[in-house]
Amino acid sequence: MRHRLDITRDSAVSLMLLRDSSLERRVLKILEMVEAGTTFAIRDLAAEFHLSPAYLQRLFKHETGICMGEWLSEQRLQRAAYLLSNSYLSIKEITHVVGYEHTSSFVRAFERRFQQAPARFRKRNDGKIEANGSKGSRAA
Repeated sequence: MRHRLDITRDSAVSLMLLRDSSLERRVLKILEMVEAGTTFAIRDLAAEFHLSPAYLQRLFKHETGICMGEWLSEQRLQRAAYLLSNSYLSIKEITHVVGYEHTSSFVRAFERRFQQAPARFRKRNDGKIEANGSKGSRAA
């Protein structure tokens, strides 16, 4: 295990992992694919690399020190927070864009992570979160 990171408190975790050239090439590729905004399930990523889901999760955990499922979930929720603050997409649309099948599951996960409902988050953070961290106008 190379890293011990709190994925919910360190917003730069993914960038730091991407810069770690000692990571196994398949893990680096997964980080790049997910960072590019593509939504994946563990089984899809495992199939992409011709690995079993269980082995892929063990490999990811060994290389990064982070549980792959938790990391993917955090990536989805961070992307949802960005979209809530910077787009006019409905919560239902965001649910599907970030990879949740059911809006109710998304809302529960979002509330657990951000301690508020997505609609309230949007109202409080309208235009505040951008890729570079500065306040800006909403994008369609």
